[in-house]
Amino acid sequence: MRKLLAYPLSILFLIAFGLSLLIFHPIQWISYNVFGYEAHRMSVAILNWFLIRSTHILGTTYDFGKMDHLPKGRPMIVITNHQSMYDIPPYIWFMRRFHPKFVSKKELGKGIPSVSFNLKYGGSVLIDRKDSKQALGKIAELAAYIEKHNRTAVIFPEGTRSRDGKPKKFYTSGLRVLLENAPNAILVPVSINNSWKMVRYGQFPLGIGNRISHTIHDPIENNKDPEVLLKEIEAIIVGGVHHQP
Repeated sequence: MRKLLAYPLSILFLIAFGLSLLIFHPIQWISYNVFGYEAHRMSVAILNWFLIRSTHILGTTYDFGKMDHLPKGRPMIVITNHQSMYDIPPYIWFMRRFHPKFVSKKELGKGIPSVSFNLKYGGSVLIDRKDSKQALGKIAELAAYIEKHNRTAVIFPEGTRSRDGKPKKFYTSGLRVLLENAPNAILVPVSINNSWKMVRYGQFPLGIGNRISHTIHDPIENNKDPEVLLKEIEAIIVGGVHHQP
């Protein structure tokens, strides 16, 4: 019965989600080309507010956790597990004052209204996962950017989404580059729960009635041996993921 209900709700959701992307594409273009970075940033944040609201059609609710313990005026590296494409909008909206930027695969840089434009011009980087030299070079550029402008890099070290919510092995080469090239950044582990249930049936129909949570753990200074630091962060993130079928 639950899956049956998911079909009509998914159609309504996809219409709302798609219209939001189409409407905000020219708004982003105008904001970026006419008014500059800050206007573009706000247009992206508002777009993602609409994307989050569209998931309410599916009965999705969010608990993003408290951010009072996050420092202001410093670069940050948010390190998080990855469960679905729907992990992204909450970061952009709820963490908008921290200017989140993403490490994304290059395929997302073309053909997707609003999304591709923001990834290309909003400060994020697009990497070729088959070309490690290019990928690490782009990540180094992102690290230098957040260090200079006090922005936030969001990275998913699993490399790909977990289909069942169970964390995959973390790949740390990109993280190491971020740590080396943004030495003043504070590290923020985040554990995502239940986002995978949005796509438990695949891309259609979408899962309904899910509460997605982001647990923002205590920040960690970048002042230890990278090997020790990265193991500590992975343990914190994995420990905060509670797999429920």
